Amino acid sequence: MYCPARFTQSESAPMHALVADHPLGMLVTQRDGLPDADHLPFELLVHEGVLRGHVARGNPVWRRAGQRVLVVFRGPSAYATPDRIEKAENGGRVVPTWTYNVVHVHGTLRAIDDRDWLRALVERQTDHQEAALPDPWSVDDAPPDYTAKLLAAIVGIEITIDRIEGKWKSEPPPRVAKAQLA
Repeated sequence: MYCPARFTQSESAPMHALVADHPLGMLVTQRDGLPDADHLPFELLVHEGVLRGHVARGNPVWRRAGQRVLVVFRGPSAYATPDRIEKAENGGRVVPTWTYNVVHVHGTLRAIDDRDWLRALVERQTDHQEAALPDPWSVDDAPPDYTAKLLAAIVGIEITIDRIEGKWKSEPPPRVAKAQLA
């Protein structure tokens, strides 16, 4: 990622917060020598240095275990028109831009085909997303045979993180995420 020094985000807490607040990542792998992207919700476990998620068993991405991969997380973005005062002060030498915050996570993909591991992952992800709702849904709300069938139809993925880089072309997130930084 091209990132001029003035946009480099080097503090880990804001990058972790962006991933927690916008967990839908774009997982980029190689398929037949070409880039391939899957959009998946992830959880970040900072203390373990991993991203975790799951895919449908029919999705071939889990068979790419061992590949070095990239996961891109993007926060809010917006078109930014030049400020009129800045325009006047600079004799019109301003241009519009696009503001955004983005985090790139680089690592190695691993597949996990373990029912207990998958259930714990799905429960954590569900509980995290449902936490703010007035009547949160739980995995335990579904019939056990239905849950077992669905768990058999997915495979876990884990990405061991080698490097995280951030680019901030706007203000950093206003808070540090709490739930997924544990």
